Amino acid sequence: MEIFEYSFMIKAFLAGSIIAVLASSLGLFVVVRRYSMLSDSLAHISLLGVALGFLFSISTTWSAIVIAVLASWVIEYLRRNHNIYSDSILSIFLSGSLALAIIVVSLSDAFNASLFDYLFGSIVAVSEEDIWVIFGFGTLSILFIANYYQKLIFTAFDEEAAEASGIHTERLNYLLVSLVAVTIGLSIKIVGALLIGALMIIPVIAAMQFRKSFFITGLLAVVISVSSVIIGLTLSFYASLPSGATIVVVALLLFLISLASKILNFF
Repeated sequence: MEIFEYSFMIKAFLAGSIIAVLASSLGLFVVVRRYSMLSDSLAHISLLGVALGFLFSISTTWSAIVIAVLASWVIEYLRRNHNIYSDSILSIFLSGSLALAIIVVSLSDAFNASLFDYLFGSIVAVSEEDIWVIFGFGTLSILFIANYYQKLIFTAFDEEAAEASGIHTERLNYLLVSLVAVTIGLSIKIVGALLIGALMIIPVIAAMQFRKSFFITGLLAVVISVSSVIIGLTLSFYASLPSGATIVVVALLLFLISLASKILNFF
C-alpha cells in the first residue's frame, strides 16, 4: 500500500472519484440527448480559458470554468433559437476555441510543462483547495440531478413533449450545460482537456451495453467511471504513466468488456 503513503495520491483519488461520479451522472443525460460532442467541445473551450489564465496571470481553473460556462450558454442559445444543427455548432466552437487557445498561449509564452499538465492531466496538480471546491460543486450537482431527475429524463428523451407538458426545458437545459461546463473546468487538472470528454461519455456507453433501466444504467456508469479512475491512477503511479491517459484507457477497456458481454449474452 505504498501508494497511500503519498498525500498527493490520496488527493488525486478523492478528487478523481468525485469527478468520476459527476462526469458519468451528467454524461448520461448528454448521451441520451445525442449531444456527446458537447463534452469534447467544452473541454477545448476550457483550454482557451487556461490559456487566458496564463496570459493574464490569474487562476487557470477559474478562468477555464468561466469561459466554458459562457460558451455553453452561447451553444445552447444557438441550438435552441436559431435551428443550427448541434454537431455543426459544436464543431465550430471546438476548432475555433482550439485555434484561439494556441494563439493566446503563444502570446503568453506558456508552452511549458504546466500547459502539458492541462492537456493530458497530472495527479500532482491537485491541491486541497481543489478537493473542497470539487466536493462542494459535486454536492450541489447531485442535489440538482436528484431534485429534477424525472424532468431531466423527460427532456432528454423528448424535449418538445416535455415543454408542451409545462416543464421549463430552457432553464433545465441551461443548468445542465452549465454543470457540464463547470465539471469539465474542474476536471482538466486530473484527466486533461483532451481526455475529459472521453471520461464523461465512455462509462455511460459501457453501462448502456447491459440494457438495464435508466436508473440502473446511471448507477453502472458511475461504478465504471469510478473504477476507471481508481484503477487508472493506481496503474499510472506504479508504471509511471500519464494519469489522464491511463484513466481513459481503463475506461475504454471496460467498455470493450461490456460490449463483449453483450455480444456473448453474459448478462
